Amino acid sequence: MEVTYLGHSCFKVDERRGQNGSVSLIVDPYDAGMVGFGLKKGLTADLVLVTHSHGDHNFVSAVSGSPFVIAGPGEYEVKGVKVTGVKSFHDEQEGKQRGLNTIYSWLMGGVSFCHLGDLGQVLSDNQINEIGKVDVLFVPVGGFYTIDAKKAIEVVNQLEPLVVVPMHYKRTELSANLQKVLAPVSDFTKEFGQSVKSETVLKVAKDSLPLEMEVIVLEKSS
Repeated sequence: MEVTYLGHSCFKVDERRGQNGSVSLIVDPYDAGMVGFGLKKGLTADLVLVTHSHGDHNFVSAVSGSPFVIAGPGEYEVKGVKVTGVKSFHDEQEGKQRGLNTIYSWLMGGVSFCHLGDLGQVLSDNQINEIGKVDVLFVPVGGFYTIDAKKAIEVVNQLEPLVVVPMHYKRTELSANLQKVLAPVSDFTKEFGQSVKSETVLKVAKDSLPLEMEVIVLEKSS
């Protein structure tokens, strides 16, 4: 499988199934007007996951191919991909400030993924149980709208994934408004204090997962 970073909190996961074809999934497509740059044209997927109803995470029309859209808690199965949506909060006040957020965990090719969306809280025991085992974790680290670097480390330790992919942090191509409030990914990687790698594409398979936790900082796909 291949994971590509499309910017902000948006990722695409592609699984090739040999003679059985392939399946692709995109999480949190964004509106260029909200982020400062747009998704590349011709983007297609079988599934689209939307963590919450803000324009920098729910721009489903940017994805072609009539994808199946999941936009809330529950259990789903599409094209053999089992998805669980877990209710969470966009802030530390049980959603009173910024509303609800859905955490998604899903299984593709024997690898368990989890995307935390705009998580604004440390996880509860019930949420951890609902999420289940995590091999690859997409975690927001930029603060202000989400948990910051220190709380992101806390959440990582709660879930104990093997691969940690940071997202939702300050980048030079972001709008001026986002650059003003988001922290750089280096705040998180310095706090992490373990193996950190940079990749253009994350290639992952059940039998090639690392034995110890590592952080992969993905470059944005052009």
